[in-house]
Amino acid sequence: QVHVVESGGGLVQAGGSLNLSCSVSGTSSSWSMGWFRQVQGKEREFVSCISGNGVLIFYSDSAKGRFAISRANSTNVISLQMNSLKPEDSAVYYCAAKWNSGTYERPTTYDYWGQGTQVTVSS
Repeated sequence: QVHVVESGGGLVQAGGSLNLSCSVSGTSSSWSMGWFRQVQGKEREFVSCISGNGVLIFYSDSAKGRFAISRANSTNVISLQMNSLKPEDSAVYYCAAKWNSGTYERPTTYDYWGQGTQVTVSS
C-alpha cells in the first residue's frame, strides 16, 4: 500500500554536492518525513526531518549548515540537498515517513522506509 522510494545517491568527490529525492505513495496526506543514514555495523543515524506541514525542520549537528531538506506543499515528496560533502558522509541514506508528529530524530518512530540509496564521498 505505502511505498517509499529514494533516489539521487552516487559517488562524489569531497566538497561536492548531491541531491536526494524521496517519494511516498499510497497516502493522500502529508506525513512527517525524514532522512537517516547508516554505515555497516553502526546504528541508523538521524540526518534531517520535516513535519507534515513543512513548518518544522530539524538537522543533525553534522548536517546543519551543509544540508537542506525541503518538500512540496501538500505532497509527500521531499529532497535533501547535500553540499560540501565529506568522506564521513558516506553511508546508505534512507528516507522514512510516519503519520504522527514528534520524536523526529528516533528511527523507531517512523512507519515506512525506503530501500536506501548509497552515497559515497571520496577524498
